[in-house]
Amino acid sequence: MAEEEMTVEERLAKAKQPGIDAMILHKYYGGKIEVVPKAAVRDFSDFAIWYSPGVAEPCRAINKDIEEVYAHTWKWNTVAVVSDGTRVLGLGDIGPEAAMPVMEGKAMLYKYLGGVDSVPICLDTKDPDKIIEAVKLMAPSFGGINLEDISMPKCFDILDTLRKECKIPVWHDDQQGTATVEVAGAINAMKLVGKKMEEAHICMVGAGAANIAIARLLLATGFKPQNLCMVDSKSILNLEREEIKDTFKQKWEICQKTNGAGKKGGLKEAMKGADIVIAASKPGPGTIPAEYIKLMANDPVVFATANPVPEVWPWEAKEAGAKIVATGRSDFPNQVNNSMGFPAIFRGTLDVRAKTITDEMCIAAAKELAKCAEEKGMHEEYIIPTMSEWEVFPREAVAVALKAQEQGIARLKLSRQEIYDRAEFMIKRSRGLTADMMKNGFIPDAAKAYK
Repeated sequence: MAEEEMTVEERLAKAKQPGIDAMILHKYYGGKIEVVPKAAVRDFSDFAIWYSPGVAEPCRAINKDIEEVYAHTWKWNTVAVVSDGTRVLGLGDIGPEAAMPVMEGKAMLYKYLGGVDSVPICLDTKDPDKIIEAVKLMAPSFGGINLEDISMPKCFDILDTLRKECKIPVWHDDQQGTATVEVAGAINAMKLVGKKMEEAHICMVGAGAANIAIARLLLATGFKPQNLCMVDSKSILNLEREEIKDTFKQKWEICQKTNGAGKKGGLKEAMKGADIVIAASKPGPGTIPAEYIKLMANDPVVFATANPVPEVWPWEAKEAGAKIVATGRSDFPNQVNNSMGFPAIFRGTLDVRAKTITDEMCIAAAKELAKCAEEKGMHEEYIIPTMSEWEVFPREAVAVALKAQEQGIARLKLSRQEIYDRAEFMIKRSRGLTADMMKNGFIPDAAKAYK
């Protein structure tokens, strides 16, 4: 049945189905990832190579030249996904154990979409200093660190400190990853409705880590600060919000740089006249009343990205006049979710051994994502590529790696073709491994879980 022919009850039932399936299949598989050998075991004598006594030789080589660790171990292709479970999806502070399904899912996406090995690590502490210490202590084992679902404002200081003090790239996906994909979507959405970035008025609903990073990247891409208005749970961020001046420096910077129209009030006033609403706020439905969309400019664009439930249901936004609607969910059109960003961004970062991940690298990825959709033929329900388009990920990885080389932060110098070939091989290998394991029964048939 076509989406437009479904009743509200049928749409709600469809939206709830992934959660029902998740409860069955997570327990059936006992988690989503595992560790398997990738080196040959021809017979038991090979363990003299992989372990004692042969393993002593690569140990000595690394001791003499630490860069050799990339040649002899998994470090060159492995990322740790680190969380304290204090800001998980739209669920809030649910603890490290309850955060594990999300971190495992992240690791699964890293592998399948980017060919990147990943290990979920949930820490039993909320202390930012202990989180920083833990990451620094584990850094020698990994090629990169993905911070995930850490509450604000501590997530900002944790990221800034680790980027300065770690020798490997550290990023916070809720900031940089989400921002990359949202910017890609915003670029194409504005093209589709025939509006220029530098003239578009943006309303941002929510002032958390995601939206603050999205705002930063939007402004670096060409949107204008005077045309951006951000509203948090209390009111519009403006110069009258002096209560956050000393307690939340990132929000206060938004107050100082944006809202050229001097808007005051709450969500209703913030949305009035906006060309695009970007919401990363409290899960809905109802966080954004559908009738507020009628206050926006002509051909309004709505990004309702809260998970697991968007701030407004897509069909409600459409009925209220939205021209383009995007969410963070894979079961609706226009998924502006960081899954289209982090696997490829880290693929490109790891392949040239970049020392960090800059905003410029993220913007390069965003522009390549937008370009891929435009080349294929974007329309109102297709503003960025989907996860099924595997060929997009190596292209995005190339854009990131080339920008890292251009900025002088890459340890390796590779040609465009070398980067592409490497990324394509790793991504195809990962997808092929999963397909072969399913075909041969090493991954059991999911249908059996329902019997």
